[in-house]
Amino acid sequence: MKLSIIIPAYNEIKSIAEILRLVKEEKHEKEIIVVDDASTDGTKEFLWALNDAQIKVVYNDANYGKGYSLRKGIELVTGDIVIIQDADLEYSPLDYESLIKKMIDVNAPVVFGSRFLSSLQGFRFFQFMGNKVITLMVNGLYKVRLTDVMTCYKVFRTELIKSINLKADGFCVEIDIVADLLKKQYHIFEVPISYNGRTYAQGKKIKWTDFFRCLYQLISSLK
Repeated sequence: MKLSIIIPAYNEIKSIAEILRLVKEEKHEKEIIVVDDASTDGTKEFLWALNDAQIKVVYNDANYGKGYSLRKGIELVTGDIVIIQDADLEYSPLDYESLIKKMIDVNAPVVFGSRFLSSLQGFRFFQFMGNKVITLMVNGLYKVRLTDVMTCYKVFRTELIKSINLKADGFCVEIDIVADLLKKQYHIFEVPISYNGRTYAQGKKIKWTDFFRCLYQLISSLK
């Protein structure tokens, strides 16, 4: 079973080397696809200098956002299972094992890693509340009981992720994913994952305005 790990990266020079090391050390056969979103802090130059057959690198010609980068990465996958990995150190590749085990045990096409099923120490207050509100709205609109729709860790059978209609270029791609899955009546399994949230001073990119963009994206998904 081969993993395709897509890593969208934008200005992550402080963490890109370490996250690539951790991903490579994970035990499964894998390919790593890094999509640099026009970084300006040295991330692009670091990736240029890599000489690693296990890592494919794609360079966006402008800063388009996470959703755009995911679409570029999905085009290149050759594995059986696709995992989305942020380029910072908020999410640990040590959790791959439990995500993949759940997928195999229940023969699931998709599994989400939920931060709310484990420790909440990594959350800041407004981030916590924003995630809770959006998740509650998804649950109400689609009659499901998910705990963390905005999580980065989403694991898919390759044929499934290639069929999802990803429209948003930015962070609201998470809404595109969950809405498309629920419209098609896929059951989304969740497993607990660890989370080491960072602050804006440490480089966190998502802003409070993205909360309203995601709400708009969610309402638009009903059409």
